[in-house]
Amino acid sequence: MCPECEQPLEQCACGETPPPAADFVLLSLDTKGRKGKGVTIVKGLGLDRSALDKLAKQMKKQCGVGGSVKDWTIEMQGDQRGKLTALLEALSYRVKVR
Repeated sequence: MCPECEQPLEQCACGETPPPAADFVLLSLDTKGRKGKGVTIVKGLGLDRSALDKLAKQMKKQCGVGGSVKDWTIEMQGDQRGKLTALLEALSYRVKVR
């Protein structure tokens, strides 16, 4: 059962619709709960799941690090804000860095 909509997982649709795209993509560095290791978080893309996975793969290849897609955000290992800013701006996204 889905904890949000209380439907069987086969019928759950609450996690399939992406949040709307923001005016800009937010890049931030997070270290909380990671024993001091930094992770770059990419939020506000507004892409569906397959497009988000494809973009994450491209980002990982560009930066040469690992990463994952969690809850409509992309997490990249290390501080990759500079490289990701250049990549996202080349893809016509407006980027805000924190």
